[in-house]
Amino acid sequence: MEQINKKAFHDYEVLEKYEVGIVLEGAEVKSIHKGKVNLKGSFCKFFKDELFAIDIHISKFEHENSWSKHDEKRPKKLLLKRKELTKLQSKVQEQGLTLIPLKVYFNDRRKCKIQLGLCKGKKLYDKR
Repeated sequence: MEQINKKAFHDYEVLEKYEVGIVLEGAEVKSIHKGKVNLKGSFCKFFKDELFAIDIHISKFEHENSWSKHDEKRPKKLLLKRKELTKLQSKVQEQGLTLIPLKVYFNDRRKCKIQLGLCKGKKLYDKR
């Protein structure tokens, strides 16, 4: 199942795209398979040289145990190589760009991936 962040394409101009892995817990993978993920309003932020996706909403899987703790909006760690991470971090800091999750999907090896966009915000008159 593929989920696309349509609002990001309306609000931002995408300059570059990257495919990154994501660290998931418990039944989050099953929820993504069912299409219970929302990327609207999500963004990425650096914490101590690691990249995290903030405000990605993954709903609780309906058959998940009732005692399991499932935080639907917890920050999710993104997996990139060190060289790509430092390159992205320098672009975000120097040029004032933003990293936005554009798409969540499963690749051909059944791994959950996120397509990140290095984006520049549009002006109000560009959003027509």
